[in-house]
Amino acid sequence: MAEQSPVVVLFGYEASAFTWKARWALKIKQIPYTFITVPSMMPRPVLKDTFGLTYRKIPVLAIGKELYCDTSLIIEALEHFFPESEGYQSLYPRAADGRTYRPMMRGFASYWIDRPFFRATCGLMPGSVWRTSFGQDRAGLIGHTLDPDKLEKKIPENMSRFDMQLSMLEPMFDQKDSPWIFSTSAPSLADLALYYQLWWGVEVAKGHFINNLTAGGTEDTDTEGAEAVFNAQRYPGVFTWYRTMQRYLESLPSVENKDPAFGEVLQQIKMSPSSGRKSLLLPTPRSSHTELDRKCGLVEGSLVSVPPDDTGMNDPTVGTLVALSPEEVVIKPQALDKAAEVEVRVHFPRLGFVIRLAERAKL
Repeated sequence: MAEQSPVVVLFGYEASAFTWKARWALKIKQIPYTFITVPSMMPRPVLKDTFGLTYRKIPVLAIGKELYCDTSLIIEALEHFFPESEGYQSLYPRAADGRTYRPMMRGFASYWIDRPFFRATCGLMPGSVWRTSFGQDRAGLIGHTLDPDKLEKKIPENMSRFDMQLSMLEPMFDQKDSPWIFSTSAPSLADLALYYQLWWGVEVAKGHFINNLTAGGTEDTDTEGAEAVFNAQRYPGVFTWYRTMQRYLESLPSVENKDPAFGEVLQQIKMSPSSGRKSLLLPTPRSSHTELDRKCGLVEGSLVSVPPDDTGMNDPTVGTLVALSPEEVVIKPQALDKAAEVEVRVHFPRLGFVIRLAERAKL
């Protein structure tokens, strides 16, 4: 009998930009998965009660009993467990010159699109969004109060920042050997990263998705949004590529099973085989630098705190350190008041997160 494959489950919500990044990665690679909708704001009992996970960012990807947080690591997990050698499309196809630009693609996505570009698109959200409980929730995530009136008045300034980002990107689309960024044979992580952010920014600027984002706190609108800046006349290269990428994604068969009975999904997770230590860490060019990690107190069995290094710093995930590499940390989440239904291991990238020793007395 063939060994059962672990179930793939994505937790997110419709208005989440980063959730769409993961959904389209799964679609490009044609990986069948289950999508479970969670609230746009805390609490998220399905994650806390099922896995003991208090991490407040979205999406979270489960591959069996392994939970992957942050799309930068989710992408790497999908590439590793669903490789090109087994018939899945790679998000790192070779360029026309025969080279692989994987490190550059990862940097483009993580250091440019997921951060400064995302801040520009976030600034295009209508002011009505910030006047709801969503604004209060995100103030807690960011760590300071948000003034809805001030944020609304800053939209033209943020539109200028968006325009600057597009101006910097436009020269990338002068190449004639491929329609894709980095002149690859198929869309890469770079194309996926830019597309999900552009699509989300354009949609949210019009007022689409804001009802879902605010859990009914405000109604969707349909305004001009960012069309004055992002159009075929002002940025023909970016706009042509955007439409090409849009048609490409629409042409792919769906691989998503959305919101089935969670009890059935939970049973599939429980029945998934353990990955064991062999595939516990994703492959990296070098193994963990044990001397440096030891100097930081990061040894197996230590209780550690893992917060993001930007927003959400006040809400770390605490657990026992299971494994460490130069790019990844794996922990067993600390027991909460209510025992989790499934014992899992939680994976975070080291990029964008801080790992420090935690005190045993603290949650």
